[in-house]
Amino acid sequence: MQEKRVPQRMCIACKEMRPKKELIRIVKSNNNEIRLDFTGKANGRGAYICNSLECIEKCIKTHALNRAFHEEVPMEVYESLRNQYEKSKD
Repeated sequence: MQEKRVPQRMCIACKEMRPKKELIRIVKSNNNEIRLDFTGKANGRGAYICNSLECIEKCIKTHALNRAFHEEVPMEVYESLRNQYEKSKD
């Protein structure tokens, strides 16, 4: 019997390949709203990040979303991502 292949994605902060289920998806919707997508099924362009505060901080420091979405992402968006992550851990 064939083993089921597990989809792999790369974290935009630490550049590690991990199973897709272990990562958080950051999605840019059609109306240019950028937010965390914990379901992994929201419509829009996606980028993946590890489920850790360290990777979120590294993403903010290196402006990794600018490269992932090929545009300048305002600092307020990075701060809102940090806040969304912290609220999800409560």
